[in-house]
Amino acid sequence: MVACVGALVASKTMRYLIAILALAGVVVSAMALHVHFCTDPQPCSINEKWDCGIVNHSAFAEIAGVPVAAIGIAGYLALGALAFWRQRALVFLIALAGLGFALRLTFIEEFALQVWCLYCVISQAVIALITLLSLGWVGTEYLALKRANCGGADGACAR
Repeated sequence: MVACVGALVASKTMRYLIAILALAGVVVSAMALHVHFCTDPQPCSINEKWDCGIVNHSAFAEIAGVPVAAIGIAGYLALGALAFWRQRALVFLIALAGLGFALRLTFIEEFALQVWCLYCVISQAVIALITLLSLGWVGTEYLALKRANCGGADGACAR
């Protein structure tokens, strides 16, 4: 009984943490989208190695005419909604895809542009945390289901 309550609390905590992080991802992606469409000097343009304007105005900032930051907003909104609806496996799969996409963009920043975007780095951290939390959320659910299928005096699992 105590294990079930603990799993429920952990599941609820993961759900809310993922939703909050997804909201943070929406905000940081919206800030990057603003930089994409704005030509004014940006507060995230710190020096020659940290310049969001260079990154967000590069040829890599759009895919088929859609700004990468807009794709990020859509992805984070989907993650937040799926977390709200308790879709653990989908949250994990989409977060994993988002992490792969973000790693690709990080690779481009490092090796193609040789300039970093502060908003992109923050987004990378957010999607990495969401991916780890969603893995923990799926794992917690798996263990709770496994425990529910185990029983008897000797604690052996039914096969």
